[in-house]
Amino acid sequence: MANSNIKELFFRDRMLHLRLPWLRGRSFALSEKSMRRVVLALTALFLVVQAAALLTLLLQNRGQHLSDENQLTFLRAQQVAQNLRIAHLQQPGLLPSQSLLDAVVPEEALELGRSFMLVDSLGHVVASVPRDGSSDGKAIADILGSKFVTDVPVNAPEMAPTTLVNGDEAFMTSLDLGDMNASLLSLQKKADVLSVWRARVTQISMLGAVTLLVLMMLAGAFHWQVAKAADADHLLALATTRMDKALEGGECGLWDWNLYGGEIFWSQSMYDILGLSPKSNYLTFAEVTHRIHPEDAKIDVLTDSLLKGESKVFDQEFRMRHVQGHWVWLRARAALAPGKKPDEPHLVGVVFDITRQKKLDVMNREAEVRLKDAVENISEAFVLWDTDSKLVLCNSKYQQFHSLPAAVCEPGTPYKIVTEAAKEPLVRQFVPGQADDVSGARSMEVQFADGRWLHINERRTKDGGFVSVGTDITALKQQEEHLLLSERNLMITVRDLQKERQLAEEQSQRLAELADKYNSEKTRAEAANRSKSEFLANMSHELRTPLNAIIGFSEIMGQQMFGPLGSTKYGEYASDIRRSGQFLLDVINDILDMSKIEAGKIELEMEAVNPVAVVEDVLRLVGPRAAEGKITLQPKLEKSKPFLGDRRALKQVFINLISNAIKFTPEGGTVEISATRVGDMQRFEIVDNGIGIPQRDLEKLGRPFEQVENQFTKTKGGSGLGLAISKSLVQLHGGTLSISSKVGKGTTVVVDLPTKPA
Repeated sequence: MANSNIKELFFRDRMLHLRLPWLRGRSFALSEKSMRRVVLALTALFLVVQAAALLTLLLQNRGQHLSDENQLTFLRAQQVAQNLRIAHLQQPGLLPSQSLLDAVVPEEALELGRSFMLVDSLGHVVASVPRDGSSDGKAIADILGSKFVTDVPVNAPEMAPTTLVNGDEAFMTSLDLGDMNASLLSLQKKADVLSVWRARVTQISMLGAVTLLVLMMLAGAFHWQVAKAADADHLLALATTRMDKALEGGECGLWDWNLYGGEIFWSQSMYDILGLSPKSNYLTFAEVTHRIHPEDAKIDVLTDSLLKGESKVFDQEFRMRHVQGHWVWLRARAALAPGKKPDEPHLVGVVFDITRQKKLDVMNREAEVRLKDAVENISEAFVLWDTDSKLVLCNSKYQQFHSLPAAVCEPGTPYKIVTEAAKEPLVRQFVPGQADDVSGARSMEVQFADGRWLHINERRTKDGGFVSVGTDITALKQQEEHLLLSERNLMITVRDLQKERQLAEEQSQRLAELADKYNSEKTRAEAANRSKSEFLANMSHELRTPLNAIIGFSEIMGQQMFGPLGSTKYGEYASDIRRSGQFLLDVINDILDMSKIEAGKIELEMEAVNPVAVVEDVLRLVGPRAAEGKITLQPKLEKSKPFLGDRRALKQVFINLISNAIKFTPEGGTVEISATRVGDMQRFEIVDNGIGIPQRDLEKLGRPFEQVENQFTKTKGGSGLGLAISKSLVQLHGGTLSISSKVGKGTTVVVDLPTKPA
């Protein structure tokens, strides 16, 4: 141990002499006298530390020794107590005796001064091993002292410390023997326990003294060796400094690898290349391989090849991690050299920093790839020849244009071989272009048999090579022809436009005359429409007065309010007069309402309208008519908030729509009326399963006086104004009315009214 420490100090001293000239570019050295003082101080410090460590170890060992021996004594006591219990079980009447104790205590249990005593239930000693006749029959308190009772509990889990009557320290345990009415005491003095430990202390002290003597001798030898090696170290440091300067200027480093020892000598320049702070000239193999890129070749595999004789020179490129995290490319060239011993070969060589060269290679490869990709993706046929008329580069369009096989498109193929393998397309037309006799450049246009046009540019490069680019100008030629054709067509079109212009001027004069006539006719039509509306309004008012009288008198006659008419036929005639008058009154009312709407004289009285209440009022009015035709009315009304509307106008709308549904539904049919809120709109739907309406007639529904049936096929009465009035009233509310129908299946009318009309 001392020898290894001295060698380590010696090695560090030599490294200090080698490394000090390199620290921060300034030379300084410790004097020999200072070095010796440092060594003496370190030696003294080592001895003090060693003595303190030895003392601490001995004290720790003393406590551990006491614990181990007490545990062993406790186990021996349990073994003897167990033997006594087994003997009593085999002979239940057996009493504690000296012979019994001698029989159950093994000889090894008595080592290091252990003793055992049997004590009866009264506390008197019955037997003891080793036998002590002076204690037989005495009280245990008289033998061990009064502290025995308090210091040593019965059946304790370990030995308890106590003090004997004579003042000796001891360890004791008391175990109850159960049915034997006795207990077993185990006693061992502390001095006997520590006897073995004291012997070990004596041996270690002797060893420490010998170590001190050896260290003193080694320190003297060290001082003598330092004085002898001072000059050699100075020369070695000077040579090493010069070598490092040379390696640093060449961006390379020196290494010397002891293949069997595992140590690798590194020069200062190697640390500088990787940005490391030098700790020592020697590194372990693990420290070096830890910085090598995992994808690069394993150095140990290459060295095995050298050792086996499979290769003679180590020449390898690999990456090592810089202290800043990036990778540094290195090239190592080395060869095997003999070491101090024949079986310890060294791998000695030089390492070059080739990171810059690698970056340039990568940039060149990337530039080459980009150039090839650019040439390949251009729309022209491209080919480049060198000064020796050998192929440098061509793209697939050039290969396809000349139908070249892939084998002759490799770089370096002579021009003659390429032209022999090429299949030139048939030329229909050749248009020579400009040519420069000085530079050798020329341009031309060629049309091939398949109709394609190619513009070929040929240029000489500065190094004497030749480049040719062929551009497909078929689209340009076609566009040129198209432009010529368009120009001819344009001239024809201009002449036609001049003729059309003259015709247009003549037509504009005729249109102006027609516009004047249209305006005058429009004015006359509007006046006639107003006259018609006023006439209808006046006539409707004049007709309603006698009709009301006819209806009233016919009801009086039908009810025979002033006496019987005489014949039953008069009653039938009176009923017919009332129905005809009522029908005529309804027609006149519809005509009057339609006239008001067309004249713009209808004004809505907006109020909060309950949709359910409006529909229920209408159903009460049309209910008798539906019952008369055996039609079932099915209301599906959802309670919703009131909306703004004209109650009278809405009733008129729904009376007209529901009456139409009842009118065109055969007996036994149904009419469904629903009211729902859809967003901001109040929706009403009237669905019947009546005769339906043909698709071609849906467009004219809603026009005044328009009906699906004409006067020759008409089966139902009516003026044809009810649906038009309903649609107009819905539109006045800002809503919509839509009709969908299928012949034979029924009709659906949907009315959407805004809850807050504008």
